[in-house]
Amino acid sequence: MLLSLSPCASTRPRLHFAFADAPTSASPCPTVHFSTCFRANSRSMTHVAKASRGSKSGAPNSPTDEGGGMVIDFDEEKGEETKGFSSSGGGFRGREEEEKKYDRDPEFAEILGSCLDDPQKARSKMEERLRKKRNKILHAKTGSAEPMKVKFNKFDFSNSYMWFEFYNAPLPKDISLLCDTIRSWHIVGRLGGCNSMNMQLSQSPLDKRPNYDAIQGANVTPTTFYNIGDLEIQDNLACIWVDIGTSEPLLLDVLINALTQISSDYVGIKQVVFGGSEFESWKENLTSEDMGYSVHKI
Repeated sequence: MLLSLSPCASTRPRLHFAFADAPTSASPCPTVHFSTCFRANSRSMTHVAKASRGSKSGAPNSPTDEGGGMVIDFDEEKGEETKGFSSSGGGFRGREEEEKKYDRDPEFAEILGSCLDDPQKARSKMEERLRKKRNKILHAKTGSAEPMKVKFNKFDFSNSYMWFEFYNAPLPKDISLLCDTIRSWHIVGRLGGCNSMNMQLSQSPLDKRPNYDAIQGANVTPTTFYNIGDLEIQDNLACIWVDIGTSEPLLLDVLINALTQISSDYVGIKQVVFGGSEFESWKENLTSEDMGYSVHKI
């Protein structure tokens, strides 16, 4: 008997029966053939199932053996349909590319293998791995999304303190960055680089070719950054004494712009206060490094 099913046909499926005389030495063996087509999203895959009953015990099983068990053949038109399945047994192979990633990093594979047996040991190994490779890891911004506040409290250009308040105690690398910024600011100011009286290029029209008058630049009254002290830090606070000399607001704008970028990208600065001989939470008698006090040369 031969039974054919075609569910993909446009009309109602028809059943076809074919009878053939079987040899007298073997029992009747009805055979059923299923032909099923699946089509979705321009992808097609044909599954053919062949099954037989009444086969002899111990008969070999193969895709071409009529007496074997159920055989499922996957004929794919595109490789995406049966990805991950074997063509002979229909089992899941897994992605070889994913498995090869463990071979590239045996240390990471060892850590994953010990997670269930000894979680504490795996955690210790992971922390040690991060410490060794932390310089190779890309970090996001470590600053603060909050805008840095700027206040003025009886500021005198010739004799005043500048106070810094951070969200957290700055790390050594943060202190080094802050010292380099202030040092550069002092050098540019001492060389007269921040003179608002000589802004010829920034004040010239943008639609014309820039023109610089050397005589005019030479006759402008120079501005010089006279002196600066050392940077003192107490926990999340810092202060520095400055003697700018002349009243030059451009010098302060340059510093504020630089500190704003530092606060956003590197270390969060809550506020900067210009002027005043005292600041809240600052302890005058605190001079011990064990208590978080340090002095940094500018």
